[in-house]
Parts: sequence; structure tokens; C-alpha cells
Amino acid sequence: MKQLVLVILGGGVGSGLRYLVSRFLNPMVSGFYLGTFMVNILGCLFIGLILGASLRNEYASPTQTALLATGFCGGFTTFSTFGLEQFLLLREGSYLPLLWYTLGSLVAGVLAVSLGFWLSRYF
Repeated sequence: MKQLVLVILGGGVGSGLRYLVSRFLNPMVSGFYLGTFMVNILGCLFIGLILGASLRNEYASPTQTALLATGFCGGFTTFSTFGLEQFLLLREGSYLPLLWYTLGSLVAGVLAVSLGFWLSRYF
């Protein structure tokens, strides 16, 4: 029960922060959802750091992992918004931004998780 409450709390904080970042950054770049892109890549980096440090050094307890990885990162990143924005770009006929956004998100996401695991060696 304690872990469920922590997931809910972490998810609330992550969702609130995602809203602020997306609201601030999304209107700034035409044809590219920079806010969603940034939260997804940062979320990948954060989860790589959290889980990498936890696996290497037993740095985080299961309770802390529930709060940070499942709760915060789960609330902070958003695949459903990513899918919606891809649909909107497709519907608008913005094929090149759609391609860059999709490929950039996938490649940068995997690289960010990898970087997070690598950086976790220092925690």
C-alpha cells in the first residue's frame, strides 16, 4: 500500500512538471513538439540514472524506485501525448517533421537511457 501511495505522489509531481515544461516549450517551435520531446528524453535519462544506480550500488530501495522510476518518470513522460502529436502532424501533412520527431524521439530516448546507466556509475 505504501508503494502505491508513493507511485501516486511521484506520478502527480511528474505530471505537473510535464505540464509546465510542455506548456512553456511546445508553442515555441512550429511543427515540432519540443516540450514533449524534452520530457520524454529527460525521463529516459532520469530512469536510466535511477535504475542504473539502483542496480549497481543498491542505491535505491524498492520503495524509492516506486516513487522515482514508476511514479515520477511514469507521470513525467508521456507516450500517449507523443502518439497524439504524431497523429496531428500526420493529419496536417507535416511528413518531414513527423519523421524527425519520431526518429529523433526513439534514437534520443535509447541514447538517454544508455547515458543514464553510464552516468549512474558515479552515484
